[in-house]
Parts: sequence; structure tokens; C-alpha cells
Amino acid sequence: MKNPLVKANSFFFEQVNRVVPWHELPRPLALLNLRAFREELREMNLYGTDAEENGGNGSPAVAVEEIPKHRTYDGAMNDPAHPDMGRAGVRFGRNHPLGVTVPEKPPWLMTPNPRTVSTQLLNREEFIPAASLNVLAAAWIQFENHDWFSHGDPSPTDMIDVPLPKGDKWGGRKMEVRATVGDPDDPGAPTYVNTVTHWWDGSQIYGSAEDKCRRLRTGEDGKMIVENDRLPNESDPKLDGIDATGFSDNYWLGLSLLHTLFAKEHNAICDYLKGHYPRWDDERLFLTARLVNSALMAKIHTVEWTPGILATPALKAGMNANWYGGLPQWAQKILPRVDALEGAFGVVGGEQEHHSAPFSITEEFAAVYRLHPLIPDEYEMRSHKTGALIKTEEFNDIQGRVTREAVDRYGWSDLFYSFGVSHPGAVTLHNHPRALQNLTRVNGDRVDIGTIDILRDRERGVPRYNDFRDKLRRGRVKKFEDLTENKRWAKEIREVYEGDIDAVDLQVGLLAEKPPKGFGFSDTAFRIFILMASRRLKSDRFFTNDYTPDVYTPQGIAWVEGNSMVDVLIRHHPELAPALEGCENAFAPWRKLS
Repeated sequence: MKNPLVKANSFFFEQVNRVVPWHELPRPLALLNLRAFREELREMNLYGTDAEENGGNGSPAVAVEEIPKHRTYDGAMNDPAHPDMGRAGVRFGRNHPLGVTVPEKPPWLMTPNPRTVSTQLLNREEFIPAASLNVLAAAWIQFENHDWFSHGDPSPTDMIDVPLPKGDKWGGRKMEVRATVGDPDDPGAPTYVNTVTHWWDGSQIYGSAEDKCRRLRTGEDGKMIVENDRLPNESDPKLDGIDATGFSDNYWLGLSLLHTLFAKEHNAICDYLKGHYPRWDDERLFLTARLVNSALMAKIHTVEWTPGILATPALKAGMNANWYGGLPQWAQKILPRVDALEGAFGVVGGEQEHHSAPFSITEEFAAVYRLHPLIPDEYEMRSHKTGALIKTEEFNDIQGRVTREAVDRYGWSDLFYSFGVSHPGAVTLHNHPRALQNLTRVNGDRVDIGTIDILRDRERGVPRYNDFRDKLRRGRVKKFEDLTENKRWAKEIREVYEGDIDAVDLQVGLLAEKPPKGFGFSDTAFRIFILMASRRLKSDRFFTNDYTPDVYTPQGIAWVEGNSMVDVLIRHHPELAPALEGCENAFAPWRKLS
């Protein structure tokens, strides 16, 4: 650790946490403890996988005046010193040292059998709800993940054969899983390419390439194509029934709700901007509206979704401080900004900084966001006017190529209300959706996502649970009874892993851990979150140096700061106002009508 103050702060809280975990401290101390975690992680858990590919030595700096005052279509030119950094097509980074992020090979790759892990430990025996959230929260995180990372289509020819355990009901003797495609520029390297931009830039709506984006636009007044209150249908016959949008993999009704909503929000921002700048052309209106819409989505995630799923006073205060700063606004206006005091002044509007490695989304970040237990298997569709049950739908009847049919059956108002009053699943063992353990993808592949969740971490060199903890300085778990308080689960895990605690997969450990009170996922996963949540803001000049009225326009900044998810919903669906009355967080259960 280079910084002596960071080292001293970390050492102090390391001693404190031997007695009291951070989440049981009084709020001011808990916030200081979180700051200590974040500073330590910034120095010790950021690794570039290739300097050239990540905008380092092989990406010549450009003059500041050559940097555009808008987001580029492929994510390039965010930082004049590293113009290719974060662009679509550059590698994922790492939160663990490269020497320990080595892809597993047989026989270790199959030890224990990932299908056994799926059917014995992940399987949903009965639905366990997350009572503090609604199903929009489950759809939201997938919507956001599609903005941040994608490994692209798996290999059409390179298969990983998973032997089926004796008596398995899948059929046949093996399950074939398509392998992740490695870096095409260096096939021998254990690195993978992010096919979407690494930035928080709304690429799930706009795409990560100019030609894709222009196909989604009207070409007039900066707007996205919305026809009859809907996104258009995909033109590719193989994708018929799926919305045409920036990124539509693994598409289902929840994604359709949010993709359509924020395409409409983009268009509303365009109308607003044109009212103030009537001479602006289509391109300038589009680029500015994209800035505003992307920042609004980032703010909603930071100060609404995150405090919803990590529901503690310290986290709510910390996430608000990330965006707004902890000081009152009047104080921030009269005091000179000290960028090192992020908690006081906020990350947003400060100085761009990448800390110990060029910015990229990391493999470990993608791994801890495997939150498939959030997805229910059944969905009660209800009237937004009366709350009456219309019909219960299975997941397979509202996903893939039948997504648009589901919208036709119910309409936006009933669908949003139904998602708003229903609970997602808790992120825990034995709560993986049954539908995702026997899913037929749009391309015809039949898959078990539970098996794939286990296999992908092993295949991509994400450390197993104990090694993962160790590199985050959380200490290794030595007994299965220390992994989980649930005695039955501890016994089951011991049997599946044949008594080897160090063999326990990351996903199993994360789901078995008892999370801090109010948390929707584990403290181990949260350590990656502490680091990457602020990093996605701090490394992006459109949330730092260029989060200004000059770039966004005064009206654009006002739009971002003055709107919430509830405002967005009511703007486009005012009929939902009765259900949202008194609702402070749109991702918490709405008021049920009867």
C-alpha cells in the first residue's frame, strides 16, 4: 500500500473489525470504515489485463481540445490520456492479481460437476421472496448489466462437455456448453473482450457502435424510434418478437418494460431541449439527450436501486454522498472543492481519476452480479385500476420471442403495476429460478443457467470463494459451518465438495453467506461493489470534469438532478400515480390497489 494515510486508516479499521463488523458500527464510523475499504481496494484490487488494449502505452494521448463534448458511439475518447480506454472491444480488467486469475482446466474444471452444484445447491425448492423489493428491481439490474458488460456470443464450435450425473433428468450422457470466446488478438492469453462499452453510457439502449445506433433513431429531432408507444420489432426474422434496441440478449418482459421506458425518456428529453434550443440539429439533440438520459439512469441506480437492495442507513448515506456529497448544497457552493474529500463533495462533478489501473469493467464485477435468484418463475398479472388478478404467467411465456406478445396481452400499465407490487427472489442458495435451469434460448440452445453460472467463473479464471475472499483480505473460511448458519446447507455443501472447503465455488459461497442486516446480497460481493460503484463514476469524465452545464446544458443538469424513477414512471404512465402515491423508492413494493 503506497499511501501511508490509507495504510493507517485501513490498519485501524482492521483492528476494529476483529471485534465489530463494519455494518454494526454507528453510522459515522461505518461510513469511515467503508471509506477505508474503498481506498484500500483502489490501491490493491485494480489490475489491467493489457496496457495497450486498455488504452495504455499503445493508445497515444490526444490533445484535450480534440476530445468531443459528448459520448462517442463506441465509448472511445473519454480520457485524452487514454483515448481507447473503455471502448467496446477492449478487454475486461481484474480485481485480483493476474497470477491467480488463471482459467481452470480439466479435471479441476469439472470438480465438482457444475451440473451437480446446480441441481443440489442452487435449485429452487420453493420461492423465497425478497420482501423489501419489487420485480422491477430484478429487471433493473439486468437492464444495467447489459449497459456495462457482455462477453459476446459464445463459440459456435468450441464446446465444454459437462458429464451428466447418474440419474440426471436432463437426458443423454452430457450437457454441451458453448465456451467463452477469448481475445481474438491474443488467443493464448487468459483474457476476454467486453463487446459493449465499459462506460455507464446507456449502451443497452443506444448500442455500442454508430451504425447500430443510427438504425434505432428516427433521424429527426434527436429521437429514438418509438412506434405506437412501442419500440419496433427486430427486423431479423430469427429475433422476431424481440424489441429492436441497443442490446437485446436474454430478452424478456422486464427488459422490454425498461428499454421502452427509457427510450421514451430520451425522446422527452429531446423535446425539452428543443424547446430551449430550437436551432439545434438532430445530431446535437441526440448526443445531448443521451448524456442526460445516461446520467439520470446512473443517478437512479446510485441513489435509488442500490439503497433499495442494500437497505441500511449507512449505505443510503454513502450512496447519496457518492452522487451529491455529504455536505449541504449551500456549503458546497461557498466552500472550495477538495477532490480528495469525496464523502463531503461527492464523486460526481469532481476530477476524473483511475487510481491504480486504467478503467475497465472487471471479470470479478461481472461474477458478483450473477443475481439470477432475483427472477421469479411465476408472475401475477394484475389490473392497475383495481389490483384484480388477471392471470398468472410462467417465465417462459414472457421471454424471448414471445416477449412482445406478452406486452400485447396486458399493456404497459398493467405490466408495470404487476411488477411493482410483486416480489423478486432473495439472493440465496436454493432459490435459482427453475425456468432458467431448463431454458431454450432464441438460437435454439437448451441450457441450464445454474450450471453455466458455475462453469463461467471457473472457465474465466475467477477465483473460487476462499481465494476470492483471501485476495480481498476478508480471511479464509475454514469450516463449512462458518460459511453458512444453515446447518442443512453446510452439510449439503460439504457433501457436494467432498469436504474440501477451498473447492467451494464463488457463487455457492456468495449465496450461502449470511448478508449484513438489510442487505440483498453478501458482504463479500459487496467489497467488489464498494470499489466499482464509485469507480464507474470517478473514471468517467462525463460524471466528473465534464458534468457541467457547459456540456450537459443547464437544462440537462436540472433534468438529471430533478428527476427520480418515480418521476420517469409517472411522466410516461400517469395512470400509475395512485399505486406510486407515497412511494419514496420505485424499486420497493408499490401501494396495492383493491
